[in-house]
Amino acid sequence: MLRYLCILAVITQLLSSANSEAPAYIKQCRRDDPQLVDCFIAALEHLRPYLASGIPEIELPPVEPFKMDSLALQLTEGPQGYKITLKNMDAYGASSYEVKSLQLGQNGGEPFKARLVIPKLKIEAKYTSSGVLLIIPASGGGDFHAVFDGVTADLTGKTSERNGYLHVDSLSIVLDVKKIDMNISRAFNNNRILLEATNLFLRDNSRLVLDAMQGQLQKKLASEFGKLANQLLKNVPISQFYSN
Repeated sequence: MLRYLCILAVITQLLSSANSEAPAYIKQCRRDDPQLVDCFIAALEHLRPYLASGIPEIELPPVEPFKMDSLALQLTEGPQGYKITLKNMDAYGASSYEVKSLQLGQNGGEPFKARLVIPKLKIEAKYTSSGVLLIIPASGGGDFHAVFDGVTADLTGKTSERNGYLHVDSLSIVLDVKKIDMNISRAFNNNRILLEATNLFLRDNSRLVLDAMQGQLQKKLASEFGKLANQLLKNVPISQFYSN
């Protein structure tokens, strides 16, 4: 009987060790760590290189570049108001985030909050426009380029536990950008007047353009980041986030 009890104890220990093993992209924390939030922040920053290149074994795509489909912007009013559509958007720099703060949800129902800072976010997209710009008909297309310096992203979301796995049920993002630079190229069949007029408008009204795109951009970022988070979380049981 003692022999069987010993064997059972060894098997139990092995199973316990197997359950606590975590993949390389997970930095484990101790449940009793008095600085648990700081450990979670370090774990989020530990993820950065894995997010940048993707994690094939769990089918997590790389976030460099971070891909979005399209944004439609109405920049001036009226029947011939100036409209821009951005398609095939690639954002570079999202994986260079730094976690400035993290507030965990309490009592199982309150939202979590986090603040991330991204030094530089670069967006490349295909650009089409219609309408009148600075009294000049400006319908055409080309390449759109934008650089956002000093990006702060405030995230708010709710999570739930599903059969031992964490799930992000909702996520919202609010962006603040310190400096903006936008321009287009290879547009209007390289018509110099239209190209310069459009770039003048974008340079002088970059904040207006950002305000026009911000609502859609925030929703798309929240949706895509939520999908990425859940793709990771559904492959890592909650127990593997802890070393004890």
